[in-house]
Amino acid sequence: MYIKQSELLWGLDNNFIKEFIESAMKKTHPEGYKLFSAGDSADFFYILLKGSIRLSVGEQDKTTYLVEHAGEAFGWSGLVGIPKYSASAECAKESMVMVFAKEFVQNVTDADPENGMRFYRRLARMIGNRLIHSYHLEIDGVTDGVQYTFESKESIEPHQNV
Repeated sequence: MYIKQSELLWGLDNNFIKEFIESAMKKTHPEGYKLFSAGDSADFFYILLKGSIRLSVGEQDKTTYLVEHAGEAFGWSGLVGIPKYSASAECAKESMVMVFAKEFVQNVTDADPENGMRFYRRLARMIGNRLIHSYHLEIDGVTDGVQYTFESKESIEPHQNV
């Protein structure tokens, strides 16, 4: 898969994509390698080329999402003004990633507002899809017939079709 075919970059101006991709460092990491931990300074943004990255949150490192598809992005916190990563990222198997400095991504998107807006819209869609995915994990993981809110034992009414 060519990185410009990823959902995040698909259809953007070729010059924008070229400048964006040329700024990246390609790195391969072994299974178990920790790319970043929750609370670390969010200085980098990542796109998976191959492999699998486990994103986890909380003290017990509960897996919330597996980045498994070439072209998927993660480590976006710094791009949206959050100074520290909210999750940890660890290689679930040997993985190759493209690593982008946060400042560079911001400079490229600021210099080309039209493509920058498209990039951030696609990033927002990706984040929204992950949020929806995490909701489904919470609901599907309940086996006692009672649904819970995140990280609490507060019961909510089961969904009923009307």
